[in-house]
Amino acid sequence: MQLRQALTDAVRRLEDEGVGSPRMNGEMLLMFTLDCDRAYLYAHSERELTVDEQSRYESAIALRASGYPAQYITGHQEFWGLDLIVSPAVLIPRPETEHVVETTLELVRTGKGCHARPGPKLIDVGTGSGAIALALATELPEAEIYGVDLSREAIEVAKANAARLQLDDRVRFLVSDVLEGVPRDGSFDFVLSNPPYVGFHEADKVQDVVKKFEPRMAVFAGEHGLDIIRRLIPQAHEALRAGGYLVFEIGYTMAPMATELLAGWIDVRVVPDLAGIPRVMVAVRP
Repeated sequence: MQLRQALTDAVRRLEDEGVGSPRMNGEMLLMFTLDCDRAYLYAHSERELTVDEQSRYESAIALRASGYPAQYITGHQEFWGLDLIVSPAVLIPRPETEHVVETTLELVRTGKGCHARPGPKLIDVGTGSGAIALALATELPEAEIYGVDLSREAIEVAKANAARLQLDDRVRFLVSDVLEGVPRDGSFDFVLSNPPYVGFHEADKVQDVVKKFEPRMAVFAGEHGLDIIRRLIPQAHEALRAGGYLVFEIGYTMAPMATELLAGWIDVRVVPDLAGIPRVMVAVRP
């Protein structure tokens, strides 16, 4: 079968199954199968696929047609310009989470949240693939950075990403239930997190692909989505120095509840995303 026909058939199948952006998905999975770029697809549209290539492409399309995330098929997702390995052991990094990175960098570069040492000391709680920690490591060469996650499988993925990006000497990844396994000695300048924040009561609003295929522990956090945040806030208070920052992602309805939980902290504020939706909470340890 010619490359052009294989792509046409794949797009039609994805359309029939209601998969969003069927052409983009078809092209991406064909590029993955052939290990090529988009220009190659259109410059060699009459090329005959080998039996093995056709079989692997059809298998990838079948998986995607079933709803399985393309990122788990290819094993890759871009975040902050970094090519990250992802697997079903980790939440797929979203562009929205880049606001946590942006907010942290703004605080560091304006001199806020920095202590009297060469670089800030940061910890990413619920690091998953290591996205936040590794993005900050590329931007802050003097920083001391840690990433923790309850899942050992996730920590292995994060370590693999650090090694691929040659950042394994810059970021230390540890297994920890929130900050239980970390010395909470008031030495950190930043505690960062994209915690699970979806409540069980709003599960019907979550995309089926997320509920079916992404790690449940990285998505849901109790009835109202606050179970992990309730633990994170007091533990971060112990881990941070006076004047240190807690920066974490929230769901679009959570700002009032999160603000209430941050009673006693100072300079509490909400950072909206580009659509004006409340996205990141920032608070300073008094």
